[in-house]
Amino acid sequence: MHHRAPAPSRRTLLTVTAAAAAAAVTGVIAPVAHADDDRKLQRIIDRMSLEEKVGQLFVMRVYGHSATAPDQADIDANLAEIGVRTAAELVERYHVGGVIYFSWAHNTRDPQQIAALSDGIQRAALARPTPVPVLISTDQEHGIVCRVGKPATLLPGAMALGAGGSHADARKAAQIAGEELAAVGIRQNYAPVADVNVNPANPVIGVRSFGSDPQAVAGLVAAQVKGYQRAGVAATSKHFPGHGDTAVDSHYGLPTITHTREQWAELDAPPFRSAIAAGIDSIMTAHIVVPALDPSEDPATLSRPILTGILREQLGYDGVVVTDSLGMEGVRTKYGDERVPVLALKAGVDQLLNPPRLDVAWNAVLKAVRDGELTEARLDESILRILRLKAKLGLFRQAYATRAGVDRVVGTEAHLAHADRIAEATTTLLLNEDGFLPLSPASHRSVLVVGADPASPSGTTGPPTTTLATALTELGFTATALSTGITPTAAKIEEAVAAAAGKDVVLVGTYNVSATSPQRTLVARLVATGVPVVTVAIRNPYDVARLGGQRATLAAYSWTDVELRAAVRVLAGRARPRGRLPVPVQNADDPTKVLYPVGHGLSYARR
Repeated sequence: MHHRAPAPSRRTLLTVTAAAAAAAVTGVIAPVAHADDDRKLQRIIDRMSLEEKVGQLFVMRVYGHSATAPDQADIDANLAEIGVRTAAELVERYHVGGVIYFSWAHNTRDPQQIAALSDGIQRAALARPTPVPVLISTDQEHGIVCRVGKPATLLPGAMALGAGGSHADARKAAQIAGEELAAVGIRQNYAPVADVNVNPANPVIGVRSFGSDPQAVAGLVAAQVKGYQRAGVAATSKHFPGHGDTAVDSHYGLPTITHTREQWAELDAPPFRSAIAAGIDSIMTAHIVVPALDPSEDPATLSRPILTGILREQLGYDGVVVTDSLGMEGVRTKYGDERVPVLALKAGVDQLLNPPRLDVAWNAVLKAVRDGELTEARLDESILRILRLKAKLGLFRQAYATRAGVDRVVGTEAHLAHADRIAEATTTLLLNEDGFLPLSPASHRSVLVVGADPASPSGTTGPPTTTLATALTELGFTATALSTGITPTAAKIEEAVAAAAGKDVVLVGTYNVSATSPQRTLVARLVATGVPVVTVAIRNPYDVARLGGQRATLAAYSWTDVELRAAVRVLAGRARPRGRLPVPVQNADDPTKVLYPVGHGLSYARR
C-alpha cells in the first residue's frame, strides 16, 4: 500500500536548482549539475502519491481558450472525451505533467489568450498538494505544421530551410520560434523533424523534413536545437528511429520501414546522433515497424530493443523520450488502448502523449504498477527525467508568462523582417525557359493567379491565390485571383481558361500533383491558350515532374504568406532565386531517372 508523504514546502519547490534560476533570468537553458539537483528533485518525487506519479507521465490535449472558463462547446467536448470540464479540472483530477496545445482544440486564438491559458494551467498545477509546474507543448514546426498563427511570426518550414542551406538561418528561425513560444508559456516544441525524406511518395513527412541527405539534415537539426536552447525552449527531434522512407501515414495505418540495420545507420540515424550531440532535450518516437531493428514487428513506440537498446544504450541518450500521439492508428493496430501506455513505458518511454481516452490509459498504468507489471521505481526513473527538464527550463523558478513579455517578443517587426529575409533565401527556381523570369510590370503587367487554396497551416494565412495576387499587385502588377482548388472540376478549368484571355501571364499554384490529378489538365489547358504559364509548387517540389509546357517553375515548400510573398519577390526580380533543391526530383514516368538532382537551383543572369 502506498502511503502519502508530507507535501514539500513551496520554498523547496521554488528553489529546486540554481540552474533553473539562471534559466529564468536569462531565458537560456542552463546546464544541470545532475547529482545535487537530482537529490532535490527526488525529494519531490518521494512526496508524490502513486496517482500523482502516473499523472506526471501524461501529456494531454484539452479543449478551450481558458483554463477555467472555456466556451460551452469546449466544455462539452472535454466532458465527452476526458470526463472533465476544463484544463484546470484536467490537472486537478489526473495530475498531468504536460498539456499539448492545438488550434483545433481552440487553445491558440491569439498570443495574450495563449499566455493566459498557460498561466491558468500553471496556477491549477501549483495549487495541488504536490505543486509541480506543467510542461506545455505544441507542434510548431513552421511551414505546413503550425499551431500558433498570426500575429506570431510564421517562418519557413524544414524543407525550405533545407533549400536555403544556411545553418545560421535555421538556428535563427528556431530561436525566433522558441522566444515567441516561451513568451506565451509553451516550453516544449515538437520540432525539429529529424526524418530524412528519401521517399517522394511519403504522405506524412515530405516538406516537414529538411531533405534527403542525412548529413545535411543532421547539420540543420543541430542548428535548430541550438536555436531553441538559446530561447529557453526544449526542442524535440522526431520521429525516432526515422519516418522518412514510408508510403503509409502512421496517423491512419502502421508503416513498415524495410531498411537494413546498415541502411538505418547510414540514412536515418545521423540526424538523431547530431541532435543528441547538440544536447537535445526530448526525442519523439515513431509509430513505425522496423524489422531490422526489432524482429517482433512492434511499433518503435512500444519497442524496447529500439528505445532502450538503440536510443538509450547504443546512442547514449538520457533525455526525455515522448511518444507520438497515442491516438494515431499506427500505435493502436496491434494492441488495445489499455496495453499501449504500459508497453510504451516498458519499452523506455517517459512521456505518454495524447491518448484517445485518458481515463483508460491512466488507469491502465496505475493498475500495471499495483499488479507488479511496472515498478514504482520504473515510474520514478521517467519522472526524474521529466522534472530535470522542467528544472532546466526554469519552470520551478518561474512558471508564468507575462502580458508585457508577450507584447515585447511575439510578432515583432524585427522577427517578421528576419522571417522575410530567411524565406527569400529558400525560394528555388527549378525551370526558367529562355530566361522568361523575372517578370516585369512593363512587359507582363496583367496576371491571372489560379490554383489550389489548401487551408492555412495555422488558420491565419492565405488563401494562397489571394496572397500571391496581392503580393504581385503591391509590386506594380495588375493581378486577379481565381481559386481552382486541389482537384479542379471541368467547369472550374473552363472558367480559368476563359479568365486567361487577354492576360500577359498565368501563375498557377500547384499542390501535390499526382499522376491522375486534374491539376495537370488545368495546366495543360492554360498552356494551350498561348498565354505564358508559370507554376509555383506551394508544397512538394516534386510537382514539376508531372507538369509540362510551363515557361518557369518555382518551389516555395509551403503556402504560408511568408513563403508565398518571398516567391513573388523572386518572380518579380526583387530578390534573386537562391534556394537549392534539398531532395531529388525524379522523372514521373521512370523514377530511376533524376530530373533535377539535389543542389539544383537556377539563378538569374546579371542584368
